[in-house]
Amino acid sequence: RRVRLELKLIADVGLVGFPNAGKSSLLSRISTARPKIAPYPFTTLAPVLGVVRVDAQRSFVACDIPGLIEGAHAGRGLGTKFLRHIERTAVLLHLVDMAAIDGRDPVEAVRQLNAELAAHNPELAERPQLLVANKMDLPEAAAHLRRVRRALRQPVWPISCATQAGIPELLRVTCDRVRELKGR
Repeated sequence: RRVRLELKLIADVGLVGFPNAGKSSLLSRISTARPKIAPYPFTTLAPVLGVVRVDAQRSFVACDIPGLIEGAHAGRGLGTKFLRHIERTAVLLHLVDMAAIDGRDPVEAVRQLNAELAAHNPELAERPQLLVANKMDLPEAAAHLRRVRRALRQPVWPISCATQAGIPELLRVTCDRVRELKGR
């Protein structure tokens, strides 16, 4: 017999998004993990775990998933190798580059990534998700944030990994959501 074992990381929270959305920057700000951070796509080549302490009694494990691209569900850019790790998370933090530095429209970025998640595993489309608007310290971000809120009509948590604005509130909301889902 041939047996194929597949290792999937177990984390409470999965950080997902397109390349350079700020996933690794956020993980480095909220945990003791030290992922490689650089201003070019695909700096993160493997998932990175970090323990996030919200306060003295509350914490959760977050997993920085390498940036996904269109076609990831079909294996493009090693997408299926990364997507399988998301399957074992309770909550997804979907980071979006709200300043659109990479030229990707933030509204379309949200829709495209959600389509990739659903195409990989329909259950991921139903996974609790917090939409995180990163790079709010940049001037272009405010106008994009208004458009995203109008177009998607869902709660959005604006943050800046550079200034750390909005991160404490995001962590409290995320931890509360994880605890609610895990019944603790």
